[in-house]
Amino acid sequence: MGTNPNAADNQWLREAFESHVPVIYFLGVAPGRYQALMPTFVAGWDGGALTAKLVFGLPDQQEVATPQGAVERRYALRLVKQRLHQTSFREAVIAAYSGRCAVSKLAEPVLLDAAHIISDRDELLGQPVVQNGMPLSKLHHAAFDRHLIGVDPDYRLHVAERLLSQKDGPMLEALKKLHGGRIRLPRRLEDRPDRDRLAQRFELFRAAA
Repeated sequence: MGTNPNAADNQWLREAFESHVPVIYFLGVAPGRYQALMPTFVAGWDGGALTAKLVFGLPDQQEVATPQGAVERRYALRLVKQRLHQTSFREAVIAAYSGRCAVSKLAEPVLLDAAHIISDRDELLGQPVVQNGMPLSKLHHAAFDRHLIGVDPDYRLHVAERLLSQKDGPMLEALKKLHGGRIRLPRRLEDRPDRDRLAQRFELFRAAA
């Protein structure tokens, strides 16, 4: 912080480095929102260059200690990147749709997920970008992931035939009424679901029918 390595904040970092004391790193993921990453360790401190090197520990490890091996450090970094992507992706997708479910218009953020259109396991199309996501309630997210509901490239909703043929109470009837409707789209055109991704995902829905 600043240009004085002897400033209190910088000395605290040095002490954390020398004493191997873990710190909490707060990363901004959206305006006014932060994610706490812990344990985080100061792995290097250079007063002349005014730099400090951070490494991230394993969040579920039994003993809090700096990752020692290269494999352990890479694994910890991968977990941190995964957590950051999930958090920032969710914030961005839900904000693009003004905090409402794209299917039901539910406006309770606690009950909303950011559903991937193409799984993040797909290195080509699975990036955590708004165009690869839709905010869905927990119920609709589960139905979408299990190909019980689908969205075609024209943003129309489809319900699996096995649900349409069933009769089992108001919750199922609410799902069946989605058939033929359209998802709620974000205001900005550039935030709309990517049609190519929807087409690829819709083929999975049709194959599962």
